[in-house]
Amino acid sequence: MTMTLADRQAVFLRAILDEGAPLPEGWGNSQTAGMAVYRGNYRSALMGALAETYERTRAYVGEGPFAQASINHAIKHPPSGWTIDEAGEGFAQTCAQFFTENPEVAEIAWLEWQMLCLATAPDTPTFGPQDLAAASADFGDDDWEGLRLEFQPRLAARLVDFDLQTLWQALVDDDAQRPDARLESVCTCIAWREGERPTFALFDADHLAAVTAMRDGATYGELIGLLLGESAEPDSGLDDEAIQNAAMRAGAMLGQWLQEGLIVGLNP
Repeated sequence: MTMTLADRQAVFLRAILDEGAPLPEGWGNSQTAGMAVYRGNYRSALMGALAETYERTRAYVGEGPFAQASINHAIKHPPSGWTIDEAGEGFAQTCAQFFTENPEVAEIAWLEWQMLCLATAPDTPTFGPQDLAAASADFGDDDWEGLRLEFQPRLAARLVDFDLQTLWQALVDDDAQRPDARLESVCTCIAWREGERPTFALFDADHLAAVTAMRDGATYGELIGLLLGESAEPDSGLDDEAIQNAAMRAGAMLGQWLQEGLIVGLNP
């Protein structure tokens, strides 16, 4: 059967990614030798892109271990888009598998990728405390309960076990000592745009579930229910004090999000 151009391209790509894959039909020794050079150049380009994207991760683990993780990622996770910058997507997961005894490496890599993605995020005016005060001036209880928020584009959040703020600053200087940055308790790291500048901060752990729920369309009333947790189940003996505490916690979260500029508007 005659191979189409798409078939030949697929065979060519497999040969680049896998040294054991068969070469395109009809290739001789010269093409085989050329493929070895091309494959080396291709992998070098991907590793170079990873080194530029993950400068702090590379500084933290060292050149040798970073190169090993990079080639592993380049082979198993080739970019599928039109730009080589996409080679860095998923590298945090590769680091999690590669540096099992140093879980902070995956957290640093995750943050570097998010900061890169935020650098090209659309500029969106923030919705601050005064904006909410004006918009909610005539709100009743039902309006507050049904309130939905719109967060910044590409805002990212995850739980972390390490003080990424300390590590991030320490890794600016290659000669700086690496601090013992394990947190006493798990926190939520949130990355977002502050004006035109990507930034991040650590929040209490319960912010992750709260932000995730509201980004997925949960209402303010549902957020309070989420914070009540198991106590909100039927026949749980829920009392006014528990509801009040959850409402106060939701209000404190909302205040932080507004103050930091995470919110860009209200959703209907």
